[in-house]
Amino acid sequence: MSHSTTTYSYSAKTTSGGSSFDRFGTAEKDVNSSVGKITVKNSDMEGEMKQDAIDLTEDAFKQFTVEKDIAAHIKKEFDRKHGNSWHCIVGRNYGSYVTHETGHFIYLYVKQVAVLLFKSG
Repeated sequence: MSHSTTTYSYSAKTTSGGSSFDRFGTAEKDVNSSVGKITVKNSDMEGEMKQDAIDLTEDAFKQFTVEKDIAAHIKKEFDRKHGNSWHCIVGRNYGSYVTHETGHFIYLYVKQVAVLLFKSG
């Protein structure tokens, strides 16, 4: 089975004055949540999957304080709900260049912490 793929390059960097980032793609969307403002920087997910990503991210930030634990929770839940081969990166200062299956990508911020979630493989 062949999957359509897309490649994106991102860099997440937090500065004392807020977040700066390089991105290619769609307009931002802010969502208020119990963990603070969640800003969707870019996504090609639709409907229920996109809402799952936002909800699971909020849930992970409520349950965990360590970034690797937040990433593990989001990844495991997406594997369970939407099939295997999801990857999740959480942090304040990193670069990325990823190829993902079309319709399976979201890049968002919770306050000043970036979350990159995508399916590949």
